[in-house]
Amino acid sequence: MEKEKLLKEIKGNLIVSCQALEGEPLYIEDSSIMPLMARAAKQSGACAIRTNGVRDVVGIKEETNLPVIGIIKKRYEGCEQYITVTMDEVDQLVEAGADVIAFDCTLRNRVDGRSVDEFIKAIKEKYPEIVLMADISNFEEGINAWKAGVDMVGTTLSGYTPYTEKLDEPDFKLIEELAQNIDIPVIAEGRIHQPDQAVKALDLGAYAVVVGGAITRPAEITERFVKAICKR
Repeated sequence: MEKEKLLKEIKGNLIVSCQALEGEPLYIEDSSIMPLMARAAKQSGACAIRTNGVRDVVGIKEETNLPVIGIIKKRYEGCEQYITVTMDEVDQLVEAGADVIAFDCTLRNRVDGRSVDEFIKAIKEKYPEIVLMADISNFEEGINAWKAGVDMVGTTLSGYTPYTEKLDEPDFKLIEELAQNIDIPVIAEGRIHQPDQAVKALDLGAYAVVVGGAITRPAEITERFVKAICKR
């Protein structure tokens, strides 16, 4: 999908993250129910889907025909990053037909020895038409990603790096600061558990919001209810 058309479709709307990792209750080794999750999200008004892995990128695009933000989560020894870390993952996502490729755009040391700016440059040289979403954890990383030439910045990793505060709610401060200081879309993602939080993120300047755990992870949803009941 062309960048301008994609941006028009997601503006002010909800992107649903449909993921199930190995070891999680909804993970199936030889199949996947994520396309059905994505079907439900589409029927309820989601404008796009974020998903992990080639299998689900392909399956969800076939099932929904919605724009797909693709990632590949893969651990590398000695590396803290695990979201689309190397060009190998980028190649796979491009081949699978992902409309947007999201990747760890923190400033941490990378397994390939490149700086994140060098990685972005290499992707853009190899795939000049691909839309890039930078998953960042703080303001500095967001500004750096913007200057390096990504197409959108997501607050995905705020609270998930050792140097960012672990919050129970979305990082509204980061969303607002980025929206006020960069001229590309800011995608609010991370711990958006309630509809009013999604609305607040948009009101603070987010271009779109990504919600995952509150919609597509029943184990997490159940756990939140059980913890609340146990605190009575």
